[in-house]
Amino acid sequence: MSRQCTPILTLPLTLTGTVVAERFVTVAGAQTGAAGNALGVTRTAGVSGEVVPVDVVGTAIVETGAAISAGALVEADASGRAVTKSAGVTLGRLAPGQSATAAGQFVEVILIQN
Repeated sequence: MSRQCTPILTLPLTLTGTVVAERFVTVAGAQTGAAGNALGVTRTAGVSGEVVPVDVVGTAIVETGAAISAGALVEADASGRAVTKSAGVTLGRLAPGQSATAAGQFVEVILIQN
């Protein structure tokens, strides 16, 4: 899908572990775990102690962990990727025109703060 996004607020975040680009990340600087809450989405990869940009308001590009239908609400999987929301924290909704047919694709997500 499209790799465009419209972040409104991007903040620097010091990492406390290894983080992959375009994954959900916690306020503590770690990659979000399954169904967990997130501060936002990393723009770049990094390791503990590095500072990376995190999109926290607006839209962000997120890697998928499975197929996701158009317009679906999303949560994080165990690797911080977007998956269709089930019992976890709602982290966003797929932007109009976005969907994924498998894991490893990239979609634009409208971020929802919690």
